[in-house]
Amino acid sequence: MELRLKRFAKKETYTIGRLFAGDALLCDAVEDTDRGLRQDMPLQEILHLKKHGITAIPTGRYKVILTLSARFKRLLPLLVDVPGFEGVRIHAGNTAADTEGCICPGENKVKGGVINSREHEEEIVRRMEALPDGEETYITVA
Repeated sequence: MELRLKRFAKKETYTIGRLFAGDALLCDAVEDTDRGLRQDMPLQEILHLKKHGITAIPTGRYKVILTLSARFKRLLPLLVDVPGFEGVRIHAGNTAADTEGCICPGENKVKGGVINSREHEEEIVRRMEALPDGEETYITVA
């Protein structure tokens, strides 16, 4: 499965984007502040520009796997090998304060956030669980 997160509202304290599966719109998403990080930047530059807990992940393409989250106690999508970040997941949340670098899916019907996030998180997990054996999931963040 190919996911794509297209950031379109890059604000001082949050970022809003649209999450697609192929060409189909799944939902909106809220993230931390986009500080212009890119996957192809040297790690030292990413670490220099990153502000811990309030920075969106670098743009780029990442493998996504389902694993049990120790924090949330349920299966959640985990982005693999995000430079300068650890434990980046797609999980329910309503504002950038809930993200710590993660992606919170939902409906952008409130300024600076999303609603109905848990429903959208569960839908993404269901889609990943329904994939044929051996089919991988990737997300492109742009």
